[in-house]
Amino acid sequence: MPTFAYSARPASGGDIQSGEIELPSKDDVLAYLHRQKMIPVSVREKSKSLNISFGGGVKTRDIVIFTRQFATMINSGLPLVQSLDILGEQTENPQLRKTIQETLYDVESGHTLADAMGKHPKVFSELFTNMVAAGEAGGILDTILLRLATFLEKNDALVRKIKGAMVYPTVIFSVAGGAVVILLIFVIPTFQTMFEAAGIPLPMPTRVVIGMSKILFGYWWAMGAGIAAAVFAFRSFVATKQGRLLVDKMMLSLPILGDMQRKAAVARFTRTLGTLVSSGVSILEGLEITAKTAGNRVIHDAVMGSRASIAGGETIAGPLKESGVFPPMVVQMINVGEQTGGLDEMLTKIADFYDEEVDAAVETLLSAMEPIFIVFLGAIVGGMIVAMYLPIFDMINAVK
Repeated sequence: MPTFAYSARPASGGDIQSGEIELPSKDDVLAYLHRQKMIPVSVREKSKSLNISFGGGVKTRDIVIFTRQFATMINSGLPLVQSLDILGEQTENPQLRKTIQETLYDVESGHTLADAMGKHPKVFSELFTNMVAAGEAGGILDTILLRLATFLEKNDALVRKIKGAMVYPTVIFSVAGGAVVILLIFVIPTFQTMFEAAGIPLPMPTRVVIGMSKILFGYWWAMGAGIAAAVFAFRSFVATKQGRLLVDKMMLSLPILGDMQRKAAVARFTRTLGTLVSSGVSILEGLEITAKTAGNRVIHDAVMGSRASIAGGETIAGPLKESGVFPPMVVQMINVGEQTGGLDEMLTKIADFYDEEVDAAVETLLSAMEPIFIVFLGAIVGGMIVAMYLPIFDMINAVK
């Protein structure tokens, strides 16, 4: 979509104002200025070389701030169009500002807010637009937006907890890999030259380490190609439905890490579905959206099974229990929520409980990993050093 630079004077009088806006054509810009009660002075399309977008993505934090500010404005009685116009001007993220301006144009053209936001799925998720649609239909858009902001904040916190737990093992493996490569490339060849000059027989551990060094020097290209091929094959396998299902099952079955992922998935599922149901989204549509945001194929299939069960006149709890993924307590609480008509409140309670469980699981995981990885790092690096010093000990004993 082209960018137009314009200058216009307010119809009520005042100084000329200048700005930029992205719209399909010059006529659309003129129509926009007319709706804003502005008298056009000049409108020109900017060249593509000047149409630069700084910053690619939109962070969750930016969406949360936008949503809370939007809710506050609507609750204060500001018109929808004016609220979007203000937010579009004050938003710092270029991509989000562009999206808000395009949404404003669509709303002014007669689209609903949900439909206008739905044109930007990379910024406003399906969950976001469905809740906005429910808020528009029920006349409680400000309340829905506040719920959305709270949901996004809690969901983002959950994701950051999981990513934080993965930082430690990543660092350890990187350090171990770097140390091994440095030893094999720079240290081992020096020892090898010394041992060859001495002409002493080498013990098995030393021969293995020297062999690894020779392989790295002589076949590094083959090792790189092999790693790249393995990564490509794994990604291709995971891209298939059965491959993703198998990998996700394996991840859930891992000790400690699998338990943490299961709790995180339950927290995400219950909070997402609870937020949708409490906002007026139908249970069938809510389950479909929740399945898409599950982040795990096993959870996705279990949720879609519940959707099929509901469509057939049954309950949600049955398929969730049969899947074996959800803990019995969760299934029973959901069953009680269905029977009492308080499913949304029950789901929120479950989500709050499992958020705390994820915190405890992350702490447990980090506590368990720390000694394991210290031993692992010591065994790898220390083992190589000891292997290279064994012949030296033999030489010292021979001298004695």
